[in-house]
Amino acid sequence: MNRHTAKITYAEAGAGAGAAPLICLHGIGGDTQSFRPQLDGLGDGLRVIAWNMPGYGGSAPLPETNFAALSAALCQFMDDLGIKRAHIAGQSIGGMVAQDFALRFPERAASLILIGTTPAFGGRDESFKQAFLEARLGPLDAGATMAELAASSAADIVGPIAGPHVIESVARSMASVPEATYRDILACLVTFNRRDDQQDIGQPCCLIAGSHDRNAPARTMEKMAARLPDAEYHCIEGAGHMINLEAPERCNGIIRAFLTAHDDRI
Repeated sequence: MNRHTAKITYAEAGAGAGAAPLICLHGIGGDTQSFRPQLDGLGDGLRVIAWNMPGYGGSAPLPETNFAALSAALCQFMDDLGIKRAHIAGQSIGGMVAQDFALRFPERAASLILIGTTPAFGGRDESFKQAFLEARLGPLDAGATMAELAASSAADIVGPIAGPHVIESVARSMASVPEATYRDILACLVTFNRRDDQQDIGQPCCLIAGSHDRNAPARTMEKMAARLPDAEYHCIEGAGHMINLEAPERCNGIIRAFLTAHDDRI
């Protein structure tokens, strides 16, 4: 069962308020369950928190969905939980929010774990963005429901190592996203561009890519790691875009080793 602050619902597991916090930020089709393996597997010595992004899972929607507002919402969420500084893990757009947050509120982010994400959205021209939105929103515009969209797309975003239970979990989370939220967050996604700000992210960063991820290709993440001042890069063979769900033990091992190396930053 999710807990809640005044505006955000979330799931929490682990060692409690006295432990180092790890805040997990899901992707566009996700929710707190997108980090269930981390909630279940990383709680020994950590306070693991997975939020429902504004507009998701009972969290209050934002008046206007943009990265500045999402970062401010994350800052307020931490304030409401009495957290001054946390390790931030983000998958897909959650990783973009993590980067934006680290740049806007550097004192609040101890480190970043960036999973299946990029420093900027897609191509540099508007035609790419328009084609992307049309492809993602076309089924909804034609009358499909979020459940139908989820059922048809969940298997396409994972890699060959993902079992049926992973695909079912991805589809279930995506089906629960309100259509208005999905449309708003897609419009927000295509505005993301922190490509020229990478050198200003001073926190230690752990990048985890999937070899079969077509949304955040491994080669893009490897180049991103090379541009960040303090970064390590890992690629999980056979994983697609939902890397931490597809390879939970491998991801948890990478995350635990990374946080252990930087446990003095909280």
